[in-house]
Amino acid sequence: MTTQLHAQEREDFRQSTLSIMRHEGQVPAVVYGANVDSKALYINASDFLKTIREVGRNGVISLDLDGETYDVILSDYQMDPIKKEILHADFLAVDMSKEIQVNVRVTLVGEAAGVKDGGVLQQPLHEVSITATPADIPSVIEVDVSGLQVGETMSIADIQGRTSYHINNEDEETIVSILPPRQEEEISTGEEQEPGIPENLEGRETDAVE
Repeated sequence: MTTQLHAQEREDFRQSTLSIMRHEGQVPAVVYGANVDSKALYINASDFLKTIREVGRNGVISLDLDGETYDVILSDYQMDPIKKEILHADFLAVDMSKEIQVNVRVTLVGEAAGVKDGGVLQQPLHEVSITATPADIPSVIEVDVSGLQVGETMSIADIQGRTSYHINNEDEETIVSILPPRQEEEISTGEEQEPGIPENLEGRETDAVE
């Protein structure tokens, strides 16, 4: 079931007008994609945040634009890093019967057995590309690490084929590994250690699959 979000088309693109919109609690946005010409619009900021909380980051939204309704997903948005306010949103209109490519965040669940034994968990992959119909796009991909022992890894191949979507990353890409304590100490003093979770996980590119 999709959640409806109301929008109105906008024709004034002056920066001063956009500033007034944001001050009044509106978010400038665009919609593009299947069965719709690219249109500039605006939405209520509170309604937008409520909708995203209800459907999730990758959920399908019924966008009511001046009486015309489109199935859309949030393809990207910009946020003021200081005020934590949404500055702009991009909506991709989708055909519910056709597959598209999106990036989805990977979340680890469970406590690895190897960590309980003193090993150190490393997660080099925080996001993957998938191909799916809009209704089958998950908000996150959960990977259960509870069975991982020290020295073991999980790769894309270990989770591929278990779901209704296809993961586009290479099968050999490592999602998570459990390092022995000594090896982790050596890595932490060198320059090869993978960085932590990227700060800008929210943005993602979304492409229709022909």
